[in-house]
Amino acid sequence: QVQLVESGGGLVQAGGSLSLSCAAAGRSFTPLAMGWFRQIPVKEREPVAAISWHGSNTYYADSVKGRFTISRDFDKNTVVLQMNSAKPEDTAVYYCATSTTTVKASGKSRDYNGWGQGTQGTVSS
Repeated sequence: QVQLVESGGGLVQAGGSLSLSCAAAGRSFTPLAMGWFRQIPVKEREPVAAISWHGSNTYYADSVKGRFTISRDFDKNTVVLQMNSAKPEDTAVYYCATSTTTVKASGKSRDYNGWGQGTQGTVSS
């Protein structure tokens, strides 16, 4: 199992940007698809974005389309979630996850079997 480590969380004002990064400790997480999910207290974890192994397929939740971008950096062995035009409702703990598939960029948590510890992203109004 690949250990995932998220970083880049923090505090940003509404309208600002945050860049979250997910790194695989120990070895590369290719050739797996990857996803980002988020969770706030008393709510279920929800999908944010996903990207296939080749990067050709992506998924975005409706709430983040046009604002967030998911990408892979094969040189750095990371997956990045760029959050632009952030809104207070984006405040959550963000988790990256490894998929059980290679090509499918899934927004369903059941398609993921490896999770990081999460990083807090807070957007102030």
